[in-house]
Amino acid sequence: MDSIARAKDVTQHHIAPVASKNDRERRFNTEAVRALGEAGLLGLLVPSALGGLGQGPRAFADVVATIAEADPSVAMVYVMHVCGTACIVNAPQTDVTRAALADIVAGKHLTTLAFSEAGSRSHFWAPLSRAKKTPNGVLLDAVKSWVTSATHADSYVVSALSPDGKGPTDSTLYLLGKGVAGVSVAGTFEGLGLTANDSAPMKLDGVAISENARLTPDATGFKAMLEVVLPLFNLGALALALGICRATVAATASHLRTAKFEHLGASLGEALPNLRAQLAQMQNDTDGLAARLDDVVKHLETPGDLTMLRVLQAKAVAGDVAIKVTSDAMRTCGGAAFSKHTSIERYFRDAHAGAVMAPTVDVLKEFIGKALLGIPLF
Repeated sequence: MDSIARAKDVTQHHIAPVASKNDRERRFNTEAVRALGEAGLLGLLVPSALGGLGQGPRAFADVVATIAEADPSVAMVYVMHVCGTACIVNAPQTDVTRAALADIVAGKHLTTLAFSEAGSRSHFWAPLSRAKKTPNGVLLDAVKSWVTSATHADSYVVSALSPDGKGPTDSTLYLLGKGVAGVSVAGTFEGLGLTANDSAPMKLDGVAISENARLTPDATGFKAMLEVVLPLFNLGALALALGICRATVAATASHLRTAKFEHLGASLGEALPNLRAQLAQMQNDTDGLAARLDDVVKHLETPGDLTMLRVLQAKAVAGDVAIKVTSDAMRTCGGAAFSKHTSIERYFRDAHAGAVMAPTVDVLKEFIGKALLGIPLF
């Protein structure tokens, strides 16, 4: 069974049936994560030599889009896990990283990213916390904001300024296991969208990190963020937005086919050409997003001069298109959408939440403008 078929099977049995309920109750879908692990999908991008499926960006995007059509919250959990796993795969192999990867490919380990801090906000690449050298590694105090899967992850890829770092990008990445002394979840998530991804702030209070848990050489964490995390995260955000748009178009079409003008003996779609035109535009926008995803995948598979520009554009365009398509659906379906008789209102909220996750659409557009003008991004 290929990765898409595996994702569809997990989605059908463990994600779609409970997505709306989990959204209302802000409940993390532990069953879905377990099923993704049993299907081998937690190790999707782990090289086959290390026991993983050895897949690439195309499979990743397809799996994320498939999950997001049913539940964007689970899709975001998966995106963060794959990004964290990529950091571990690209790190020096130690007893800490080997153990984590072994559990990931066995489907028993969920990881995530813990980069953002309140003081640097959407500039996720610039941690304010600084590691302090110890004889066996470092000691870290930090408050991380909005860590996806905060209470359910088995490990966290954490960023901090290097002990001797001179500037905001002189960072290092570390791997912290769940239950390490000094690591705690410091709040709950009450956000508008992506309500079931267990996003919460985390506090690191005097956490001792061994040398074997260091994922990057000192002062090279920023490089890993840009070269390992950002391409995957932005591609994942694009795929997530595509899944939202596809599900929204399908839900809108279903409403227009089934809702009736009883006095006319016709459905809304049959009676109102303006609604058909709005549905058509939603489909056009969604297909445009799919074409962009194909282009980004090709650039990641065969990098060139425009690859980083396409990576930056991926999440920026995805955020705008997902908001537009879901907003058009809310208007097209009217009271049925606003009164939550369809799933459209949930996708509308999730689309807005995705757009403001760091790096935000506005920050990415600033980078794109700089790139077009030949201005250094940092």
